[in-house]
Amino acid sequence: MQRRKFIKNAAVMAALPAISSLMGAIESGYIKANSRILLRSSWQTVNIGDIGHTFGIMELFKTYLPEAEITLWPNSLDNGVDVLLKKSFRNLKLAPGKIDASGKPTTPALQQAFETCDIMVHGSGPWIVVPADLAAWHKQTGKPFGMYGISLVDADVKSLDLINKASFIYCRDTASLDYLKSLRSKCPITEFAPDATFAINLRNDKLAADYLDSKGLKSGEFICVIPRLRYTPYWKMKNIEPTEEESKKYMISQYYKDTDHAKLRDVMIRWVRETGLKILACPEVTYQVELAKEMLIDPLPEDVKKHVIWRDTYWIPDEAQSVYAKARALVSFEMHSPIIAFSSNVPAIHLRQPTDTRKGQMWADIGLAEWLFEIDFTSGNQIGDALMEIHSNYPKTLKKLAKAKEFVVSRQKDSIHKI
Repeated sequence: MQRRKFIKNAAVMAALPAISSLMGAIESGYIKANSRILLRSSWQTVNIGDIGHTFGIMELFKTYLPEAEITLWPNSLDNGVDVLLKKSFRNLKLAPGKIDASGKPTTPALQQAFETCDIMVHGSGPWIVVPADLAAWHKQTGKPFGMYGISLVDADVKSLDLINKASFIYCRDTASLDYLKSLRSKCPITEFAPDATFAINLRNDKLAADYLDSKGLKSGEFICVIPRLRYTPYWKMKNIEPTEEESKKYMISQYYKDTDHAKLRDVMIRWVRETGLKILACPEVTYQVELAKEMLIDPLPEDVKKHVIWRDTYWIPDEAQSVYAKARALVSFEMHSPIIAFSSNVPAIHLRQPTDTRKGQMWADIGLAEWLFEIDFTSGNQIGDALMEIHSNYPKTLKKLAKAKEFVVSRQKDSIHKI
């Protein structure tokens, strides 16, 4: 961190050995390039956005802190993600494990990470995902920690003590940053930084090409569309009984399901009838495989339906990014597929549902407000107008993307150098 801000934050604990050793890691205002970072991320693998968080921030570390030693403390690395991580970042260390009731690591690998790492970084997420783990790190080690590219929700006020102890908090949207500032926390660095997924750089071009060829989808001649329920039914994906609260949320999702997706179907109908081009209906989260067929394809008129391909299996971000890279555009109720598409210079429209977190604001924050629609206050025709404008004025669209990307890269570079 910047020297003066770090010293101010750590002065009362300067006598602690852990703090003293970290002070020695400061060089030219920043932590040394060869610092040891414990990254808390990889929340789940049923969502390519949550997978993308880790790959994005690892790209940032590789680019801006290439000599740093990174240890990942993951929640989940199944569905082939562990293999993809090892292939992408060969020097990445893993420290799986949990914290026991006393706040101590339960595995030798995690205990070693607590002992040897200089700083802990909470990766991008919809809120402070693991407050207990951050608290345990602070209690057991006395070393600094921070959060990179997160949204905040009102309930996070309960974590105010933790927020006050953080050395930095980078919010991925200005709505969350405004909320954080309203808490008047003691955290010395509270700034905006894009979600780490913006830095994702994954490809599986062979797998994607084989898939696209098998479906008759040609580069630049199709769009991708992604559905979403207002509340993600994690209980359903885990095959467990819902809680009373989850049951209520599912009822809300069912109530708005057709209303929301009818607007996206209007966009799909217009796209096919005005351009004659195809559509790929695909998932960002596992449950959306079936949802796409039910809500986006089955109700379509027959003349449109024959131009729409249903992705009938889930995928992970390497294949998804390679497919998105070949699309003309993407229209999504989810947020991270637009980010992954953006990272491949493909324009994306985000349809925000009011039950989602503040993260949709980041589309406006990076200069893409024209492609952000609040679904309750938007017609399918308005979304269609935006899509047809993207399609008919593609050179202008690419310039808009380039300007947004320049801003994102600038913020990423600045924020990583302050960690």
